[in-house]
Amino acid sequence: MAIISNAVTIADAGSFSVDLGAMTLIKTLTASSSANLTFVDGASSVVLDDTFPIYKFVCTNIHAATDNKDLLVKFRDGGSNYDATCTTSMFSSRNDEADSDAAIGYEASQDEAQSTGGVKLSVGLGTGNDESTSGELLLFNPSSTTFVTHFISIFPVIHHAEYSYNWYKGGYANVTAAIDAVQFVMSSGNIDTGTIKLYGIKDS
Repeated sequence: MAIISNAVTIADAGSFSVDLGAMTLIKTLTASSSANLTFVDGASSVVLDDTFPIYKFVCTNIHAATDNKDLLVKFRDGGSNYDATCTTSMFSSRNDEADSDAAIGYEASQDEAQSTGGVKLSVGLGTGNDESTSGELLLFNPSSTTFVTHFISIFPVIHHAEYSYNWYKGGYANVTAAIDAVQFVMSSGNIDTGTIKLYGIKDS
């Protein structure tokens, strides 16, 4: 028995597939005591232009080389510096290992307001092997020179103070120049280990 939608078979004899938009792997970068992991349009087989309307960065097991540091993302808007102006809003949930301090809520102190210093994706990474972060960042239509570039992210992290945090952030690069490069860095020190994959997503 088959399930058919818009003349396309999506399930037949027990199999099932749904097309939610084609996702194409563009580039994988792996950290090894790295100062940064950087994706530049047109360099090293990276595509970050109007080929795709949505780009997705998937970060796996990002580990800091220095205790109590934050993972940042920075955007380049056509120049040589990663200093595109960004404004964001965020909320988080948390629970400590003793199950004695749990909360969820908006954190105004972690917003960026017209900042050129990068966007915090995850905070307070430790150097223990059980202290790292993983997550994803979605970047919408970065090639536009008419509208600002929006982004959203979610990053769970094992905090250096033995907390489990989930960070949810949304915002925009407040420029109408194309975003042509994206850089991931720690607030100081190196990215000890971890991988970041860049995907392009077709929305139709």
